[in-house]
Amino acid sequence: MNRLHPIDAIDRAIPDGGRRLAERIAEAGGRAYLVGGSLRDLLVGGTAKDWDFATDLPPERIRALFPRSVDVGARFGTILVVDRTITYEVTTLREEGLYSDARHPDSVTFTASVESDLRRRDFTINAMAYDPIDRTIVDPHGGRRDLEAGIVRCVGRAEDRYREDALRMLRCVRIAGQLDFEIEEETYRALVRCAPMLDRIAKERIREELDRILVQPRPSIALERLFETGLLERFLPELADCYGVGQNRFHAFDVFYHSLHAIDQAPRENRVVRLAALFHDLGKVDTRREDGDAVTFYNHQSWSARKGDAILRRLRYPNEERERVVHLIRQHMFHYNEEWTDAAIRRFIRGVGPDHLADLFRMRRADTLGNGLRRTAHSPEIDELAERIEEVMARENAFSVRDLAIDGHDLMTELGMREGPAIGRILDSLLDEVLEDPERNERSALLRRAEELRPEAEAAFPRRRRNEGG
Repeated sequence: MNRLHPIDAIDRAIPDGGRRLAERIAEAGGRAYLVGGSLRDLLVGGTAKDWDFATDLPPERIRALFPRSVDVGARFGTILVVDRTITYEVTTLREEGLYSDARHPDSVTFTASVESDLRRRDFTINAMAYDPIDRTIVDPHGGRRDLEAGIVRCVGRAEDRYREDALRMLRCVRIAGQLDFEIEEETYRALVRCAPMLDRIAKERIREELDRILVQPRPSIALERLFETGLLERFLPELADCYGVGQNRFHAFDVFYHSLHAIDQAPRENRVVRLAALFHDLGKVDTRREDGDAVTFYNHQSWSARKGDAILRRLRYPNEERERVVHLIRQHMFHYNEEWTDAAIRRFIRGVGPDHLADLFRMRRADTLGNGLRRTAHSPEIDELAERIEEVMARENAFSVRDLAIDGHDLMTELGMREGPAIGRILDSLLDEVLEDPERNERSALLRRAEELRPEAEAAFPRRRRNEGG
């Protein structure tokens, strides 16, 4: 059983601006209630991430009372009130009609009854309201009882709540994982029955829920439940396919559970690394081969990178973030040993990119810790590689074409070359040579070598003649 925080603790947690908001609405003849996840999190001793209030005053009255407010959904009764550094979402109490689009109600009717408003909400632990003036909690659906018991339960009939907005299914699993709660039996069974309805939800909304799962201390709790209910295969079928795919003796888990353990070990504030840890072995489904007692996954990183790229595109992740995640997945199967030369270190830096090294090591450590075997819980070779990279980078400075002592402009002005792909080929070749011997990174020496490389480069990219005949 969870011990809920008393009223005094909730009262102290409400910012001064929130209290002034409630007082001003009361002076205008209305009432303001703290509702939703804000109240839920305060009751269990957490920190409110957002401050949501419900009121019996209509939206136009709220706009008139608070000049520093923004109309973000007056049709649904929602106004944002800005007070210094905190923004409060103030929504008029309402009753709702059918949800024919599985997201928004077809009609909204404002009401003065807080009980009627709470009846339309998703889960009992979100269907409570706190009046900071009277210091009372309105709880018609047993939300405090379920908080104490550690249960997520739908308000009313679970299937009706999911049909109104299928995203509530992901939210149910996410909240249960966040609070480490159980899901009430019928609420859970309805998840299984209604899972196909998730196909109607926009990919951007699904991504937002996934992102909220990714920042939890242990995303594996929610991800496992998503798999068990059939929800995961609706939006991450590539990950669901990893279930039951056995690995070799270096792993205690199958590919699915290894991926879940790996994401738990990745730093929670780094979404790129967490996504890479979750997707880094997707390709093992396609590359698994058995040879006697041995199990191999040759080149699985390339397959994993392609699958990860497809997922991130499908869920509409920003291009720059998607590229970083895919790059980490593609690079994660490096095998360092103390016999690596400094030139090998420089080539490694170039291949990974100096800006990606820290994230790659974070992901590799998460991968290793996710194996579940005590003997591989630490990665001294990664620490040694990181030290050698730091030493090499401290004394040398050419790890990309832009670090060379000459550039494309020099090749055009000094050698009379025309702009084109031949210039890029020469610069890449020069960088390879400088990586082997950093002392070659000297302007005059590079220009002489560029002249030697020029015929072969230009032959590889012959200039096309213009069709003078029209």
